[in-house]
Amino acid sequence: MIFREVEDRDLIAKARRGNVEAYNLLVSRWEKRIYNYLLRLVRDREDALDLSQDVFLKAYQNLGKLEDPGRFAPWLFRIAHNEAYSLLRRSRPDDVEIGFDPGSAESSSGAFPIELTLAVRSALTRLNDEQREAVVLKMYQGFKFEEMAEILSCPVSTVKSRLYTALDLLKETLAPVKTGGEA
Repeated sequence: MIFREVEDRDLIAKARRGNVEAYNLLVSRWEKRIYNYLLRLVRDREDALDLSQDVFLKAYQNLGKLEDPGRFAPWLFRIAHNEAYSLLRRSRPDDVEIGFDPGSAESSSGAFPIELTLAVRSALTRLNDEQREAVVLKMYQGFKFEEMAEILSCPVSTVKSRLYTALDLLKETLAPVKTGGEA
């Protein structure tokens, strides 16, 4: 990961100097993760694709405002987060609910039985939007708590609280039901 960060920093420096190929390489590195993140939030492939393009356009236009090139990933995901919420507010102004489909994108590779995928999908619908997004960022995107706090614009303690509460709820929901005396 450190090697990749160094490479991303070099590409960002080149892109800031007007090297479009360097930026295109950054896009190719991050587009799948951004698309999958957006798809899990908006639950529509076309919207996720459109939003992905918007995210990378805004990132390109604002690359000069990125203070620390080492923080490119959280900065990019923050743009994606904002774009998704903006779309959802326009679509459903009174009922902004972030969706999550664990069976979508790369998670549908067949690594888990369909029963488990359905159980996880059902359990995740019981979480509130903030808890669900914390799970997506940590468990599916692999962000550190500090990066998640940056993406979600909230303190690390809030991120941890959302995630741990969500994981406790998921554990309760997904734990096998124990019956009295039966195994």
